[in-house]
Parts: sequence; structure tokens; C-alpha cells
Amino acid sequence: MSKKHLQSKHSSITSSSNRGIKNPRRNLVWLWVSLGAIVIIGLGFLLFHPANAPASAGIPTQARLASVEITPAQAYAKYQQGVFFLDVRIQDEWNQFHLAKSTLIPLDQLPSRLNELPKDQDIIVVCLSGHRAQSGVVILQQAGFTRVAYMNGGLQAWIAAGYPVERGTP
Repeated sequence: MSKKHLQSKHSSITSSSNRGIKNPRRNLVWLWVSLGAIVIIGLGFLLFHPANAPASAGIPTQARLASVEITPAQAYAKYQQGVFFLDVRIQDEWNQFHLAKSTLIPLDQLPSRLNELPKDQDIIVVCLSGHRAQSGVVILQQAGFTRVAYMNGGLQAWIAAGYPVERGTP
């Protein structure tokens, strides 16, 4: 190799290694700026996300999200406090047994009968096993109801826990 070629190769190595000394500082600054932006965005999300709105009269924050469940024991405590219970089973099931003072609106009728429900109260949605009640919660939340939950295990779990039901039509 010629001397000139070796000098140009040496100068390109030197200049790239000099840039390497400056780059870690510049990279570190960009790293901190990026991390700061991520932290700010994360805090903004946590502060303004609807799940972090003030708690609603005894129903946990998660209850304002789809598929929020409470246990039969929690439901019974709410029942004793006079919370609104919505039964989404069909009439024949209701006639067999139901919770006293609960309101029957079958799941397939719920979207057209939303005006019969209180928007300013907690609502516990129940059915036989809990599956239709989950769907009922979703319907209510999509309609703007925020204080809703369903009872895990449904009325089967309620009865198994020894809580009262009324038999027959009221």
C-alpha cells in the first residue's frame, strides 16, 4: 500500500473514533430526553384515564370497566344497603325464583328499556350463572352507565352461599 493510502485510511479511522467520543454524550442526552417523554406520557395516561376517575359510591374503580365482577358476599352487602339489582333472565326463570326488590329486564330487551334504570345509582346485574349479567354490564356501559357490576357465579352462587330468594311470582 502506498503511504498516501495509509494516511487517508488512518485519518478516516481517527475522525470516526473522534466522533465516537462525542456520540456517547449526544446519545445519552437523547436517551434521557426520550425517557422523560415516556414518563410524561405515562403520567398523563394515568392521570386522565377514565379508570382513575373518583370512586363511585362503594363500587370499586374496576367496576366502571367492562366485565367487572363482585362476589356474592359483596353483592349481599350491597343488597342490604338497598342497591339497585337488575335481573336479566327471562320471565320463566324469574317466576321460579328471584331476589326480592330486584327489577326484571330480560337481556334481549335491555337496550330498548334503558330509560327504566337509574343512572345515578349503583346497579348490580344478575342472572342464573353470571354470563348474561356480564353482557348486561357491557350494554349498560356502552349506554353511558358507569356504576355497574355483575355478580360472579350468578344466582346459583347466591343460593349456594345461603342468601335469600323469593320463590314463585311476586
